[in-house]
Amino acid sequence: MTTPEDLLGELGALASNLGPAVRPVGSDELLRSLTETARQLFGAAACSLALLSEDESELVYTTAAGAGADDVTGMRIPANQGIAGWVVQSGQPIAISDLANDPRFSRAVADQTGYVPQAIVAVPVASARRTLGVISLLDRDAQRPGAEQDMTLLALFADQAAIALESVSAFSDLGRVLLAALADAATDDGDLAVAAERLSERLPPPDDDLAALAATFAALSRRGPAERRLAFGVLREVASYADRRSPRTR
Repeated sequence: MTTPEDLLGELGALASNLGPAVRPVGSDELLRSLTETARQLFGAAACSLALLSEDESELVYTTAAGAGADDVTGMRIPANQGIAGWVVQSGQPIAISDLANDPRFSRAVADQTGYVPQAIVAVPVASARRTLGVISLLDRDAQRPGAEQDMTLLALFADQAAIALESVSAFSDLGRVLLAALADAATDDGDLAVAAERLSERLPPPDDDLAALAATFAALSRRGPAERRLAFGVLREVASYADRRSPRTR
């Protein structure tokens, strides 16, 4: 019977091998860069990213660039409030050139940021599974060449944000599955790979896939370095192929 110390050692080795393959690299920096790049590209006064809370009752402004950025970052509003709330509830993008006369505009929220915009373009940030939040441009330069394509281009920024956010979620889910497999192994046969595979048989999607992936990596961790390098190479190629074929989730 494998001891708890042996199981912890195996889990640690597995986490070390698996972590670099799936852990999102610089996801926070990427999201900050996305908002700042979008603000500059569209000639906007500000750009912000708001994400739904765990229970989807609130929108949390996690990243912002431009006017009012310091005040808006960290702000929480009801998920059905304002233009951002309308976008996440409807799942539809929107462009408004006269916010003062739009009943969905929340002047009180704008006042809290110290910047009251006149116009907005907002697009949902969504994966194939769910809506994650909304990215908003305030007072863009609508007179510059190509401005008629702004909503389409902003949707591309939203897609990149969704990929980064789902990568973080997948890594967190994988860690939870590994810990559940460890608990199973500690009370049963002591084999982490077997426990992870058994766990995959009773978890609902998408966790069953993650458990199966954990089982595969657990088995690979016992192989030689050549086999592990080959497996990681194949995984990277599959991930690259999937990124190139990633469908628009509108």
